[in-house]
Amino acid sequence: MLNVGRIFVAKNDRKEMSILEHFEDLRRMMIISITATAVLSIAAYIFSDELLKVLLSPVTGAGYKPVVTTVTEAFMTKIKLSVFAGFLGALPVILWQVWGFVAPALEKTERRYFVLFVFGSFFLFAGGVAFGFFGVYKYGVAFFLKFAGPELVPMLTIGKYISFTIYFLLPFGIIFELPLVSFLLAQLGLISSAFLIKHRKHAFLCTIVLAAAITPTPDAITCLLMAGPMYGLYEVSVFIVRLTERAAARRKAREEAEAAQEALTISNT
Repeated sequence: MLNVGRIFVAKNDRKEMSILEHFEDLRRMMIISITATAVLSIAAYIFSDELLKVLLSPVTGAGYKPVVTTVTEAFMTKIKLSVFAGFLGALPVILWQVWGFVAPALEKTERRYFVLFVFGSFFLFAGGVAFGFFGVYKYGVAFFLKFAGPELVPMLTIGKYISFTIYFLLPFGIIFELPLVSFLLAQLGLISSAFLIKHRKHAFLCTIVLAAAITPTPDAITCLLMAGPMYGLYEVSVFIVRLTERAAARRKAREEAEAAQEALTISNT
């Protein structure tokens, strides 16, 4: 298990670090992470028109165009979108910096799992955002726009639309980390498939409450669009934990068989 005290040990010679040296590492990690986010945000701003085109496709595909109500709204919206895209692009760098900061506190086996967490987190987060947009968001926006009918003309401001989009997609990225977190907790022996199966009803209720809390609109349909994938990921986590337990059981049986064979060999000699 991770020992926080070991973080104060130097990476090379393992001698104790001072508080100032420890905070210097933390400061360097934050500077690199913020710099990477800023650089990629600037790069994303160059392609902000293309990003807007993709995110606006559910609206433009239905024949509508968003509007701006203030002089600076379009510019600030591009800044907001660029920062979001820059953070997503810089996520591997940020996670790697976290890894470098925490690594001295980990044993060899723990480091292997943490490297899995670093790379797996990025792909799952990006996959969650992509699924949220292409699998849920586009269909949800098209569905709600149909309620306007021929009598009403939706007047969507670009600032509120992009904010709504980002707040809708971010939870998907976070929630898609659940299978990875479950795998790591199972490897550490902190959860079991029996525990997860026993609390299925509680998990279902929690997903409904959490979806209602994080969805940017109060309607039930958006809440269900969020809750469905969330609970699906819980069931995926149950399956992954069960596979992890079976693999651990096979490994333990193999080790016991090898130990028994070794003991038999020694006794025969």
